[in-house]
Amino acid sequence: MKPSLATKEEKIVFHPVEPEMVFVQGGTFMMGATPEQGDDCYDWEKPVHEVTVSDFYIGKYVVTQAQWKAVMGNNPSRFEGEKLPVECVSWDDVQVFLLKLNELTGKLYRLPTEAEWEFAARGGNKSKGYKYSGSNNVENVAWYVNKNAAWYDDYLIETPPVGMKSPNELDIYDMSGNVWEWCSDRFGEYSSNAQTNPQGSILGFGRVIRGGSWNEYAKYARVSFRYYDWLDGSSYFLGFRLACSSK
Repeated sequence: MKPSLATKEEKIVFHPVEPEMVFVQGGTFMMGATPEQGDDCYDWEKPVHEVTVSDFYIGKYVVTQAQWKAVMGNNPSRFEGEKLPVECVSWDDVQVFLLKLNELTGKLYRLPTEAEWEFAARGGNKSKGYKYSGSNNVENVAWYVNKNAAWYDDYLIETPPVGMKSPNELDIYDMSGNVWEWCSDRFGEYSSNAQTNPQGSILGFGRVIRGGSWNEYAKYARVSFRYYDWLDGSSYFLGFRLACSSK
């Protein structure tokens, strides 16, 4: 019999290959280019709309190379290090990882939906309304490119280890900067209608990526910024974070 996922009252027992997860209590929020996001917003972050999400768990950190190797037996990353995010993994690659991880653990890990990702990045029900995940000062929470600094002062040459910056209100790390993160949804236009547990656009394309990266400017690390890549797309600044339902 497969073990069930723990409720918020139960102690979570992890298999050695599993990442640490944070419980996110469900709630309702305004998704998209809300006022604190400033003048950097793009049309595809609009319209702002009301979204309700149910309870879920999300990774405290992005999946590391050590965790990937423990499940897959290989390391596709360009910049190697046990505590560095795994990168150079496509959306399709992640689906294989999820199948193997779920076989090992008996659980139902998955990618977060775009709505879950943004709700968690904003701090969930503990949100303080920050522009970035955990702060209005991007330096506190994100690895990114400072376009106002000389490249030799500020430009990273590889992905940094996870958890080196401050966490957000839910004690989640690196949701702004470090590596872009895959979501489960197709990328498409937002609806202005209120939604509950949206799964993304039926008519969309590719898959959503979120959070910006160490190789991008701060405006892409905002909690509302969204972009996409193709199912087989991969790069050395694109990784992922796990989610699972609370039941």
